[in-house]
Amino acid sequence: MTDTAPRTARLWSVATADVTAPEALALLREYYYDVANRYYRLHLGREGTPEELESGLAGSPSDDLAAPDGLFLLGHYDGAAQSCAGLRRRDADTVELTRVFVRPGLRGTGGGARLLAAVDEAARSLGARRIVLDTRLDLVEARSLYTRHGYREIPAYSSGPYAQIWYGKELAG
Repeated sequence: MTDTAPRTARLWSVATADVTAPEALALLREYYYDVANRYYRLHLGREGTPEELESGLAGSPSDDLAAPDGLFLLGHYDGAAQSCAGLRRRDADTVELTRVFVRPGLRGTGGGARLLAAVDEAARSLGARRIVLDTRLDLVEARSLYTRHGYREIPAYSSGPYAQIWYGKELAG
């Protein structure tokens, strides 16, 4: 059989990783800075200060994205960590997707699709039948990625200043 996947999609690989590993922490910092600065620019007309960004990052720990009730994925492009996503268990059948990030220079190369395919596999490995997530309305690229991969808008299941829209996806068999 011939591999008909676009060449760019074949360059991506995704695997579970230790959320405290240096490459995971670097991507989580980039993720946080990216979404926080988008928020600051939209609502305050400026970038976040280093102090604001580091304080926010410290107040948003990712240590629950590890066994036994979570996991963390790193996406590698040509061998280098370039994307990430985390899952945390909400109940026996449901996991929550969080910290989805592809470095800006590699967006549009198939990394988001490959990452979400790995998320589905990882969720099943945790025994989940459903994935949920919350996000902000201004993160239009992420919202588009989710809907292209089977996520549908659902009623709110969480609250907070950054939870503006909620999505869910039922996992097949």
